Amino acid sequence: MNPRADDPEFRTRIDHTLESFVAAQRTLLADLGPDLEGLADAAIEFVAGGKRLRPQFCYAGWLVAGGARDEPGIVTAAAALEWLQASALVHDDLMDGSDTRRGRPSVHRAFEALHREEARHGDAVGFGTSAAVLLGDLMLSWCDELFRSNGLPHTDAGFGYLDRCKTEVVAGQFLDVAGQTRESLSVAEAMKVVRYKSAKYTVERPLHIGAALAGAGPDLISALTDVALPLGEAFQLRDDVLGVFGDPEQTGKPAGDDLREGKRTVLVARAAELTDDTGRGLLRTSLGTSEGVDAVRDLIRTSGALAAVEEDIAGLEAAADEAIDRLGPGARDIIGPLALTATRRTR
Repeated sequence: MNPRADDPEFRTRIDHTLESFVAAQRTLLADLGPDLEGLADAAIEFVAGGKRLRPQFCYAGWLVAGGARDEPGIVTAAAALEWLQASALVHDDLMDGSDTRRGRPSVHRAFEALHREEARHGDAVGFGTSAAVLLGDLMLSWCDELFRSNGLPHTDAGFGYLDRCKTEVVAGQFLDVAGQTRESLSVAEAMKVVRYKSAKYTVERPLHIGAALAGAGPDLISALTDVALPLGEAFQLRDDVLGVFGDPEQTGKPAGDDLREGKRTVLVARAAELTDDTGRGLLRTSLGTSEGVDAVRDLIRTSGALAAVEEDIAGLEAAADEAIDRLGPGARDIIGPLALTATRRTR
């Protein structure tokens, strides 16, 4: 039986690696002052309950490239990607002004609340903001520190793809931020944000990192890109749909947050493309406001934008499936279940 990248035992090993790493960091930080213990606590609480998609895609790349199923080094390397993800999310929540993440207060809100509960001096909001920036920076540093300790012979090759991943996700985040300052984005422009903010960072580079760590050559790296880009784009489009129409009990975030924040997602771009002048006027006046969420959500549905994006997702899934089959025997068992998890989810 071929190994699967979504093996529950692998996810458990990722959890244990993260917990052990933070335990060591907590000891180091505690020596510097009692306040710093709160950073370690916040870090491990933040990564608890994550989907572990990026580590699993890293493991998938490793397995497809012939890496040993039980190699401890790949667990260490893959776990490091959770710190990159956590860093991005902490900063993303801060930039978006989000109150919650996975059903819990976002980091800046949690530290803001701590400031008030302990009746500290100064500005509670500023304290929360500063703490979130610093914790996100610390997590990014931890990503490199943990990755470097994997002990695998091709670590330098893996680091090359990790470095690209970090640059691309920042570029994608900035494209997203810049897009919110414009009146509208075309579907093509919105899809560029999807590719760099999510597809490369969630699927392509983790697959590349795992494969490179196993000694993969350029042909396999290219074949993994053929799988990763459509799959990663489908993942983000599903995320956009859940951000507007998902169940908050499942997603851990209020429904309509993307609309409230004025995100120029592909859903919004499709709605602008498919609606009439009246609908486009509604988007101009209501997107980015709390009171306009219901009206914009209805427009996305009635204009056919939701149905169009669901068709986009289905087409991207089909392209990824074909590319998985081209990888050869065993690839379907390794990546297939994980691909379904990425695109057919409720949170």
